[in-house]
Amino acid sequence: MVDSREYAFEGIRPEIHADARVSQEATLVGDVRVDADASIWPGVVLRGDVAPVEVGRESHVGDNAVLHAVTLGDRVMVGHGAVLNEATVDDGALVGFNTTVNAEVHVGERCIVASGTVVPQGYDIPPESFVRGVPARATPLAETTIDAEAIFEDYSTGGYTDLAARHEDLF
Repeated sequence: MVDSREYAFEGIRPEIHADARVSQEATLVGDVRVDADASIWPGVVLRGDVAPVEVGRESHVGDNAVLHAVTLGDRVMVGHGAVLNEATVDDGALVGFNTTVNAEVHVGERCIVASGTVVPQGYDIPPESFVRGVPARATPLAETTIDAEAIFEDYSTGGYTDLAARHEDLF
């Protein structure tokens, strides 16, 4: 990590694992924890003032995403421009580009939330669901025609871990 913008809030400072990569163009405020092999890309804002922000092992938050009081499990992908507020995203889930996830939302393990989706407040998304629309509607992945495994492979967290490691000047 190289000089990201990190700010204390009421005496609490962000904690970043030595093996995580946080862009120097990211902003972290207050009670923020970033676990090993996670990456936080340029323009990301992680704001832990009303509640913590936790980014799990090998999770990746794409450019210009905003997370406020959010918990991400391990191997979670958050796409560019996504906004998550007071939500929980379980292990292995993918939240697409420009998605909005409102307060009190729970995204289950290995869910795919399509780009541009708006998930309304209080929505509980079962594990292994495909979620899309405005407002969001969930369908079990097994009942869709999409190739979920190909999508998970395309957006592999390991691929992003490697990509972040190759960006010497960004992190």
